[in-house]
Amino acid sequence: MKLGRVIGTVVASTHVEGLEGVKLLIVQPLDKKLEPKGEPVVAGDGLQMAGHGELVYYVSSREAALAMPNTFVPVDDAIVGIVDHVHEDPGA
Repeated sequence: MKLGRVIGTVVASTHVEGLEGVKLLIVQPLDKKLEPKGEPVVAGDGLQMAGHGELVYYVSSREAALAMPNTFVPVDDAIVGIVDHVHEDPGA
């Protein structure tokens, strides 16, 4: 799983069968210090409740397709959780 912050929304007039009603959100990947890392990605909102500015965790590849309400749809990334708090263990 990867950390990211929702920075935008993708609006599509047509969806592939199985993705109807699924929000497509732009997620900025973050490093362990919550700083931007790499290019933003478009992720399907598997929770159907993530919103702009929220800290989320997401999965990629096959796991992303499995995280959607209808499995095996064509997505590369999917939001699977909203982060309430981040605690870094100094001993790790």
